[in-house]
Amino acid sequence: MLRARTVSGIFWTFLEQFSKRGISLLVTLLLARLLLPEDFGLLAMISVFVTIASSLMDSGIKQAVIRRKEVDQDALNTAFYANIFLGLVAYLILYVGAPYIANFYDEERLIQLIRVAGLVVIINSLHIIQSAILTRDLNFKLQLKASIPASFISGVTAVFVAYFDGGVWALIVQLLLSSLLLALFLWWMQNWRPSFTFDFLVLRELYSFGYKLFLANLLTQITKNIYVLVIASLFGAAVAGLYYFSHRIKELVVDQLVRAVQKVTYPALSKLQDESVRLKEGYRKVLQVTTFILYPCVFMLAALASPLFDIAFPDRWKPAIPYLQIMCIASLLYPLHAINLNILKVKGRSDLYLGISVLKKVMTFSILFFSYRFGVIGILIGQVFLGVLAYIPNSYYSDKLIGYSVVEQFKDFFPAFIISSFVSGVVYWAVSISYFSSTLEVLIYGVLGSVAYILLCAVFRVPGFSLFFEMAGGRFPIIRKMLLKSKHA
Repeated sequence: MLRARTVSGIFWTFLEQFSKRGISLLVTLLLARLLLPEDFGLLAMISVFVTIASSLMDSGIKQAVIRRKEVDQDALNTAFYANIFLGLVAYLILYVGAPYIANFYDEERLIQLIRVAGLVVIINSLHIIQSAILTRDLNFKLQLKASIPASFISGVTAVFVAYFDGGVWALIVQLLLSSLLLALFLWWMQNWRPSFTFDFLVLRELYSFGYKLFLANLLTQITKNIYVLVIASLFGAAVAGLYYFSHRIKELVVDQLVRAVQKVTYPALSKLQDESVRLKEGYRKVLQVTTFILYPCVFMLAALASPLFDIAFPDRWKPAIPYLQIMCIASLLYPLHAINLNILKVKGRSDLYLGISVLKKVMTFSILFFSYRFGVIGILIGQVFLGVLAYIPNSYYSDKLIGYSVVEQFKDFFPAFIISSFVSGVVYWAVSISYFSSTLEVLIYGVLGSVAYILLCAVFRVPGFSLFFEMAGGRFPIIRKMLLKSKHA
C-alpha cells in the first residue's frame, strides 16, 4: 500500500514539477527576449535575502509536522500561527534592512524592490501548513491542481508587464502573484482551517526537531546565494544576471526531478523510520531511479547548450553558455546529497544534519575564497570540487544509520553516470563538428543520444532502468504489458 502510494506520489509530484517547470521554461524564454541580464541580476540580488527570510519564516516547522507520527488540530494550529508570526518578523527585518542592502550593492533601486518582493514571505506563511498536510497524506495530485494555474497566470502576467517595459518589476510580479494564487487555491481546495488554539508544549516539540533543520537550511541558503552576492559585488549586475539566469535554466532540469522524488520519499519513508532494512532498500531504489533519469538529462543539457541558446535566446545571453555547462557538471552529485540528507531527517538526526551542513559551509567558503580570483569560471569550477568533497560527510552517516555504504551507492549510480557521460560526450563532439542548423542539431543529436542511452542501459542492465519501467508500468498498463512480454521472451 505504501509503495503504491509512494509511486503515485512521485508520479503526481513529477507531473507537478514538470508542468510548473515547463511553464517556467516558457515564461523564461519569453522574458529573456524582453528583459536584460541586468534585470535578472537585480532579481538575483533580491533573491539572496528573500530566500534567507523565507528560511526564518519556516524554521523547520513544516518538516517537523510532516515527520510527526500523529498530528492533531492543536499541533496544526500551533504550527500555523508560529509560521505567520515568524513570517512577519522576517519581513520586518527585510523592510528595515533594505537600505543597508542597497548601500552594499550601491544600487538604490533595491530598497523599493526588496520591500515589495519581501511580501512573498508573509504570503507563503499562510499556506505552508496546508502544503504540509497534503504532503503528509501523499496527496500531490491536489497540490498539482493548485500550483499549475498559479504558475500559468503569474507567468502570463509577468510577460505582459515585461512587454510594456516593466523591466525587473515583471519578475517581482511573477514572484508575488504565483505565491498569492497558490495560497488561495490551496485554501480553496484543502479543507483544513485553523482554530484559535495554541500549545507552547507542542511548539517546543516541533521546534526542538525543526530548529536544527532551520539552521542547516539557513546556512545552505546563505552559502547557495553567497555566489550571487560575490559575483554581483565584484562583477556587476549584468554578470550576476547571466549567472542567475544559467542557474535558473539548470534548475529547470535538475531540481524538477530531485525535488519531486525528495518531496515524496521523505513523508513516505518517514513511516519506515524504525525499520532500517526496508528504509535502506527504499532509498536504494530512489537513488537508482533518480540517477537513471537525471544523469542523461543533465549531460545532454550541457552537450546541447550552445544550439539550445541559439534557438531560444537572444545573443546577449550567449556568455551564459559556459556557466550553464559547468553548473551541470557541478550538479551531478546533487541527488546523492539530497537522498543522504533525507536519511538523516527520516531517522530524526537533525543534529547530524546541522553538523554536516556546518562542515560543508566551511568547505564552501574556503573554496570560494581561493576560486573568486579566477573570475566566474573559477567560482563555478570550485563548485564542481565542492560537490565531490561534500559527498563524503553526506554518505558517511547513511552507512552508519542504515548500512547504505559509499561502495553500494557507487554501484547504484555509476552505471547510469558512465553511460550518460559517454553518450553526451559523443553528442558534444558531434555538435562541435556539425554543419546542421541549431534546430536540427538539437532534434537529431538529442533523439539519437536519448535512444542510445536507453539501449545501452538495457544491454548493460542498469539497475534504475528496469526499476523505472516497472514503476511506470504500475501507472501505465501498456508499459506493464511490454515488460511482461520481454520477461517471457
